[in-house]
Order: sequence, then structure tokens, then C-alpha cells
Amino acid sequence: MPAGRPFTQAVPGSRVRFDMVPLPRGVVPRARAAWIGKHEVSWREFELYAFGVGRTGPVANPKADAVSRPSRPYGAPDRGWGRDGMPVIAISFQAAQRYTEWLSHKTGRHFRLPTEAEWEAACRAGAAHPSDLNAVAWHAGNSGGRTHPLGKKRPNAWGIHDMLGNVAEWCSTPDGRGAVRGGSFRDEPRTVNARARAVFSRDWQATDPQMPKSRWWLSDAPFVGFRVLLVQ
Repeated sequence: MPAGRPFTQAVPGSRVRFDMVPLPRGVVPRARAAWIGKHEVSWREFELYAFGVGRTGPVANPKADAVSRPSRPYGAPDRGWGRDGMPVIAISFQAAQRYTEWLSHKTGRHFRLPTEAEWEAACRAGAAHPSDLNAVAWHAGNSGGRTHPLGKKRPNAWGIHDMLGNVAEWCSTPDGRGAVRGGSFRDEPRTVNARARAVFSRDWQATDPQMPKSRWWLSDAPFVGFRVLLVQ
């Protein structure tokens, strides 16, 4: 994992792999080096944590095993759009945070959600706005009302895919409540940009029949996902 270079992270005890892209110095304050997920977190990555899908051996790290795991979702959270190569969707802020804690214990590295400032810097990649939004983002004008496989659009200047559109991504806020950034497949092109921001609304769980509502799944927010940041 040399600083300044991309690398592929393996998750011990599984066949799961995902790619990380380096961020320039200064994007993450006080970090010697930092990387961000080349893609949004996939169903394959999240289901390994949530349900043990894809595990190839016994749990070797008791700290990782002790991290809270999601309950089974009510209904089909993938909306029938599929899981193979697709971004995980309908994820709560807590679920995204717990995933990064588990991943940190599993790998021995410091994974977390990006802050809003870090996310925005990575999204912009030194530019104000992409010259061709259709080339880099799935939005209401080209998505057909659904998510799409990871990495099918052109990456930004730092080699990061789908920072805009596809799914809006959880980031940490100063008050610890979380916000999703970048817009999603359901948003109009004019609103899909590096400043696009939304916070949790009760509408995101309107049809969840459980009382209290799930802490893990957002029954009415298939447009919400996340990606991970790694600091050293």
C-alpha cells in the first residue's frame, strides 16, 4: 500500500476485493496518506459484513465479529435491480458507519466515511464541474429510474467513478448526523453536482412497517449508498 498509488484491498477470510484510489496531500487534514474507494461500496462487500455472504473461513478477529450487524431487511432492498456489480442501496448512516468499523477491524487499517469537505474535494478532483455530466453520472435524464453497475461511467480526473449520481453517498457531518452528497439516479441533471446535499427525512422510511423503524435499512431510499475512505 505505497502512499500516492492505487491498490486493491482484500478482505481477510473472503474472496472480496475492492480498489482504492489515492487522494492528494491536504485533502484529508493531518493524514500522512489517504485513499478513497474507486467505486461505491457494492452489495458483495456489504453482504459479507451484514450476513457473512462470501466468507471462506472461520472468523479470525473477535473485534470484527463483535461489531453490530444489520437485521434482515424487510422486503428486497435491491428493488430487483440485482446485486452483482451493483452499489448497495437503502443503507442508513448507522449501517454505513458500522460497516467501516467492521472493515477496519478485519483489515487492521483505518477505514471511515469521508467528511463532507473530503468528499467534495474528491468529487471535484480539481475542477469546478464536469464538462459532460452524461459521461460521468447516472441521473434522472439517463438512468431509467434505477441504479447501474459500478464503474460504467468515465472516472473523474483522480480516477474515481460515480462520485456524481448513481447513489447519493453518506458523509460525516460536524454534528455527527450524516448527509448524503452528489445526487443520485433519480435527480435532475441540474441538481447533480459536487454541492448536492440531503439529510435524512422520515419519508426515507415511510413504508417500513416496523416500530421502531429499522436502524439499518431505508425502506424508501433506494437512492442512498456510500463509499469508504482510508487514512494512514
